[in-house]
Amino acid sequence: MSPLALTVRDSTIMLRRNLLHARRYPSLTLNLLLTPIMLLLLFVYIFGDTMSAGIGGGDRSDYIAYLVPGLLLMTIGSTTIGTAVSVSNDMTEGIIARFRTMAIHRGSILIGHVIGSVLQAIISVILVGAVGVAIGFRSTDATALEWIAAFGLLALFALALTWIAVGMGMVSPSAEAASNNAMPLIFLPLISSTFVPVDAMPGWFQPIAEYQPFTPTIETIRGLLLGTDIGNNWWISIAWCLGLTALGYRWSKAVFNRDPK
Repeated sequence: MSPLALTVRDSTIMLRRNLLHARRYPSLTLNLLLTPIMLLLLFVYIFGDTMSAGIGGGDRSDYIAYLVPGLLLMTIGSTTIGTAVSVSNDMTEGIIARFRTMAIHRGSILIGHVIGSVLQAIISVILVGAVGVAIGFRSTDATALEWIAAFGLLALFALALTWIAVGMGMVSPSAEAASNNAMPLIFLPLISSTFVPVDAMPGWFQPIAEYQPFTPTIETIRGLLLGTDIGNNWWISIAWCLGLTALGYRWSKAVFNRDPK
């Protein structure tokens, strides 16, 4: 069997293992998924009319259209926290040390975590998107190509955050520490253009909101689905995704190749 075939086989086995873990312990994924759904319902039904007026919209439906793309990105950030916790558990409970002694491809251990997490993030995005559609989100002007591009960007963003979460999980001494270390993945969307435009923020705060990975990605998704101006956000978003993916991969690989904890 060729090295590539061995890698695919072992990675598939590790992916199945991680998906089984997620199925047996759904509470973590469910709790993380509920955060963006609750925020979506809260901001639409409690603050929707006021926030719509603040962004120059006519009614609550305008704010739903504005809010949903940002909440999709927040969903990805939330679900990848579970990845950090899962990786930390593997590192601290000794299973990684056991895998090191087995005749399997070393990289398949991380690949299984990453692919499993990306799949869970995509499923979570679909669920949150379905809730958004149920309460009034519509994208009537987007073409099939724009929908595919938006979905591809969401998947690429999920891949980038997943590799960062894997690195966080590997350096954390416990599952609780991994959860705390990964909190920026939920906090950053709160200080991006998820809820209000960057121009509506205080001048001193605008660079913080603008020069981070979530804002250009959110604006790109809005442009693809709602027809708003994308400008330079599309290539800035892709650059962030590729940079974070490379950083997370090299970080995770370096930690994994060290001696076990």
